[in-house]
Amino acid sequence: MKLSENLFMYRDTCHVYVVKNGQDAVLVDFGSGDVLDRLAEMGVERVAAILMTHHHRDQGQGLPRAAAAGIPIWVPHNEQDLFASVDAFWQAREVLNNYNVRQDRFSLLADVPIEGALRDYMSYAFAGIEFTVIPTPGHTVGSASFLAQIDGRRVIFSGDLISAPGKVWSLAATHWTYNGGEGLASSALSVLDLKDREPDMLLPSHGQVMEDPGEAIDQLVERLRELMYFRRQNEPLLRLREQPFMQITPHLLRNRTSFAYHYVLISESGKALYFDFGHDFLMGIPSGADRAARRPWLYSLPMLKKQFGVTKVDVVVPTHYHDDHVAGINLLKDHEGTEVWAADTFSDILRRPEHYDLPCLWYDPIEVDRDLQVGVPIRWEEYEFTLHPLPGHTLYAVAIELDVDGKKVLISGDQYHGEEGLLENYVYPNRFQISDFVKSAELYGRIKPEVILTGHWQPLWVTPGYFEELAKRGATLERIHRDLLMLEDVDFGAEGVGVRISPYHAKAYAGETVTLEAEVRNPYQRDSLAELRLDVPPGWTVEPEIAQTPLAPSGIGTLTFRVTPAGPHKRRVRIGADLSVDGVRFGQHAEALITVRKPK
Repeated sequence: MKLSENLFMYRDTCHVYVVKNGQDAVLVDFGSGDVLDRLAEMGVERVAAILMTHHHRDQGQGLPRAAAAGIPIWVPHNEQDLFASVDAFWQAREVLNNYNVRQDRFSLLADVPIEGALRDYMSYAFAGIEFTVIPTPGHTVGSASFLAQIDGRRVIFSGDLISAPGKVWSLAATHWTYNGGEGLASSALSVLDLKDREPDMLLPSHGQVMEDPGEAIDQLVERLRELMYFRRQNEPLLRLREQPFMQITPHLLRNRTSFAYHYVLISESGKALYFDFGHDFLMGIPSGADRAARRPWLYSLPMLKKQFGVTKVDVVVPTHYHDDHVAGINLLKDHEGTEVWAADTFSDILRRPEHYDLPCLWYDPIEVDRDLQVGVPIRWEEYEFTLHPLPGHTLYAVAIELDVDGKKVLISGDQYHGEEGLLENYVYPNRFQISDFVKSAELYGRIKPEVILTGHWQPLWVTPGYFEELAKRGATLERIHRDLLMLEDVDFGAEGVGVRISPYHAKAYAGETVTLEAEVRNPYQRDSLAELRLDVPPGWTVEPEIAQTPLAPSGIGTLTFRVTPAGPHKRRVRIGADLSVDGVRFGQHAEALITVRKPK
């Protein structure tokens, strides 16, 4: 079907759109691939790119044919693994006792090579035509739409977000958790975003072309809203869309729509500084923790600028490295030119997440523009703030002290939880140490903030006796741990780990040497000799075979190994680290992963 001079729609397992520029064309979605047999009828000799709106098989089951023909395939950034690493997905995906009802198993059956990942809000030119990527979660978490100017009209290719006025292609796809309707809320937010962009035409992957997008979207939002209200899910959605921020003081705001709240400090110049920025407007947590289950976006940013006169997000300062506090930072860097200032105690984790064996790491490196020293006042615009070490929730966290509008404020991340701000929030693999909450109680008592701002709870205006209660609870928690653990005999800390290896996950070709550093801990209150052996697969080499280091009482030392993999491509080959201290063998206390790359 010819829609305009240079725009065609081919009906296949989904609608495949052909955008022409002379004899070149761009395809939006691909279906079975049969469109390749019909391109000559449209005067197309070369396909410059295929742009996929999402990963479902009806959109791209024919992509192996495109790959064989050498056509570049571009996919949504968040869903890249469901195209290029499908085999790993199928091997890992739970099937029995499965409560993950996301439609990720409607994925391709085999890997296809991709040319690149389409980053949200970025513009790309293919065949001389510019396409802007719009994040539109709803049908899937990672779905994208594409805005382009074609034959004088603003056209949006909207995937399966909306199929006709007031209609969606699938309600089942909106279940992102067992019995959840997170996709309903996200669909409503996404189509309203498209409406704000004032398109002349919506082109869905299934259904009918919409020449009156505003009316089509309004009908859909009303029906989605009715279903959400009927199920009592995400009822405040539209109210939060209109008022995503609340004022704590005139120049300090809390975002109300993110999973982990971020805070906004506003300068008299109109610039803003964010403390944390993770998953903005996340109306529930989709099942799974794969990349395709997590979608940062900048949804609340336009309203911040409109309602509070913010001209630019100048800087973002995270309280710690966890994904729900940092996931959206790269979007800010790319689209606001925002600088990242991070404590030097965890900035390397942001830059090199693959080097660490820690929970809640974000998938992509985050480049840090400025490493901040803890305990040293930092100036931004007319404000001054200080970072303080805050181990507990994670070893790699800071509390941020500042004065705003005459109030002493402490931004504390996830250290304590609950509405009263008293419950210790710790996870052992986050490198919890048993005296952490004694230290944080001392810090809070020394600073004496008037208001404490946390990642997931309401602002806590401090009442008399609060700091004393923190100190009492911190001491009790430490005592309980000392009573329960055999620290007098063997002390590997609360986490019970004697070895850590970095990088935790490395990638190398067969015959290429990887350098691993092992951090070894002395579990004894005496000078000791630690011995470490790396166990590698047959045919691999490791130098040295065994390494030793003297350790001070409760001390830490570092040993270096060079591992050379062999054999064919294999994902996540395990390397064991076998520890002995003073002749006592503790076994394989740690592991590292090495993926043997496919030959070039």
